[in-house]
Amino acid sequence: MSAAPNVAPLLPGMPTDDGVEPVFREPWEAHAFAMAVTLHRRGLFTWHEWADALARQITAAQAAGDADLGDTYYRHWLAALESLVAAKGASTAGELARYRDAWDRAADRTPHGQPIELRPHDFG
Repeated sequence: MSAAPNVAPLLPGMPTDDGVEPVFREPWEAHAFAMAVTLHRRGLFTWHEWADALARQITAAQAAGDADLGDTYYRHWLAALESLVAAKGASTAGELARYRDAWDRAADRTPHGQPIELRPHDFG
């Protein structure tokens, strides 16, 4: 997946394979990256707002003991994305938590290698 124009210079610390292209260890990391780029392109937030939100998240995680070994970068990315989406009114923190929990329930019952499908009872 190629980075969006002007993304890499704004996001120091992003895991890359050659200093330019982002590296994703898990599919969800690429999805979180793509969601942030898409929401920016749709005008939900500026890159400056994004960089500030990500920096705040990383700073808070480090203050809480994150060793910052690079393996938690996209967890910070996702937390920053969730906070911006809620702050901008595109969703609420409660709604985001409800969907996150539903996906966790669906993933727990899904055999490895099979597609995860949300069902109404996952939201219970």
